[in-house]
Parts: sequence; structure tokens; C-alpha cells
Amino acid sequence: MANLTKVFAGLLIAGALLLGLFALMLARREPPAAVVAQPVAGETQALTPVVVATRTLAAGQPIPADALHVKPLPIHPAGSYSDSAMVAGRVPLTDVAADTPVLDTQLTSSLAASLAPGERAVAVRVDETNAVGNQLRAGNVVDVFFTLHRDGTAQSGEIGRTQTRLLISKARVLVFGNPDDAAKVGAPRTSTFGAQAAAPRTAVIAVPLADVDTLALAQSQGQLLFALRNPTDPDTLDPAAFGPQPGVLKVVARDGAQASTSTHAAAGIALDQLAGGTAPHAASVAPSRAPGSTLQASRGGLEVIRGGQAERVAW
Repeated sequence: MANLTKVFAGLLIAGALLLGLFALMLARREPPAAVVAQPVAGETQALTPVVVATRTLAAGQPIPADALHVKPLPIHPAGSYSDSAMVAGRVPLTDVAADTPVLDTQLTSSLAASLAPGERAVAVRVDETNAVGNQLRAGNVVDVFFTLHRDGTAQSGEIGRTQTRLLISKARVLVFGNPDDAAKVGAPRTSTFGAQAAAPRTAVIAVPLADVDTLALAQSQGQLLFALRNPTDPDTLDPAAFGPQPGVLKVVARDGAQASTSTHAAAGIALDQLAGGTAPHAASVAPSRAPGSTLQASRGGLEVIRGGQAERVAW
């Protein structure tokens, strides 16, 4: 029994020596070199298409299409474009250097770019009663009517009678309600049943410069009404049929030159002119006299003859 114990103890000691020798060998071994990940052949960095300028874009000049091209870049600048068609024709606010991305903050608003020469964007107040039940959308074409109510004074009033007339024909709706919620032209309409969206309070329409004065005056002194129309309907208002308004200020022609539209707009329009003329004043009433009486004036007074009797009245 004692011999077995000694043999077992010897085996344990030998095993401990072997384990110690193995640990010493592991400690002396050099650590393995770090494995560096190598890029896989054919793998490229993700690139984003960005519209850049091929040459310097001058401020205040429309951007031609040949001055733009789409270039893949490893970054995506905020406000950049991926389609050159969205930039062509826009007007930069500052010079844009060549081979640099064209950003939205460098360009005029798309609303201004959508205006034709001679047009102005004007915001007007709307509600569901004058805006076709709030069914207007950006891109619609409307006729603008206005209503003026008689001011109630016969002697000095500017509006002689209550009236409703067509003010602007075939005006384009640029924005209706919240610009962020405005539906794009041609976009499908979705049902808003049960939605608690805020009712639109303003609409922006494209108005000829010559009509901005009358629109502003009609809005401040009367009520506007938008009538939705088919854009293919060719019937429009002919301003020349009514002749030019005299304006508040007199326009002096220089060397026979025709005054510009801006000059005529600066001349303004008065409320009585918008209403079609001043209010009718009370006509002077001649003093009444009895039937058969005649009046004769003289230096001493006024002689009134009634029948066969004459009476002198101090004059």
C-alpha cells in the first residue's frame, strides 16, 4: 500500500514538471503578428451622385444646362442635387466656383424661378368660402373676382354702389396653405377623411405686375373670390377694352417713350377708380314754389307774383 502511494505521488510530480515545462515554452513563444484586413479586389468606396458646376456660375444669371454635370463624390453635401435638371435655369445668389457642388442655399427659391417675366407672386387671404371649399392646389388656374360694398355715404363716399367684377383672369396658384403640405402638380390626391389638418389661410398666386395694385386694393377694401377654371379654356379678360386707369400720380412721358409697367404700377390706383368712378353726389334742388307763381329779381329784392297779387321778398 505504501509503495502504491509513492508511485502515485511520483506520477503527480512528473506531471507537474511536464506542465511547468509546457508553460515555459508557451511563454517564450513570440505572439502572432496582427492580421491586417486587406481590401477585397474590385471593392470600391460608396459614392453619391452630386451636381457640380463645370465652370464658374455668375450670380444673377440663369444657369445653363451645359454648365452642370453629375459627378460621383464620396460625400453627400447638405442641400446638394443629384439631377442637373433641377438646377438648370435657376439663378445663383452668389458666384459658384467651377468643379464645386451646387447647393440649394446658393440659389434663388424655386418659387421665384417659376414666375414668368412680368409676373409677381402675391399672397392673399383665403378661407373655404372663397377658395373653392379649400380644394385648390398648386398648379391650378383660377379667375379672381372681387366685391365692393357701398360705403353708405351719399356725399363723400368713394364706392357709389355695391358691385362684383372680374379682376384677374387665368391666375396660376403657386402655393396653397402650408408650402410643406402643398400637393405637387400631377401628384395623386389622398383621402384626408378624419384628418385634423389646419385649414389654409393664405394662397400665393402669380399676378401680372399691372394688376398688383388693384389686387391689393380690392383685398383691403373688399372681398376676393377664386373661381377654379379649366387651364385649357382660352377665354381671358381683355384689359384694353376698358381703357387705362388715370392713376393716383400723373405719369409724365419723356420724349414720347412709353412708360414701363413698373412706372404705371407706381402711379397707383384710387378706390373710387377701382369702383368705376366717384359716388354720385346729391343734385342741387331748386327752391319749390306754388303752382302758377313766378319769380322776378330786382335790385330791391325778389318779387313773387301769385295769381294777380305781387309780393316783394328781401333778397
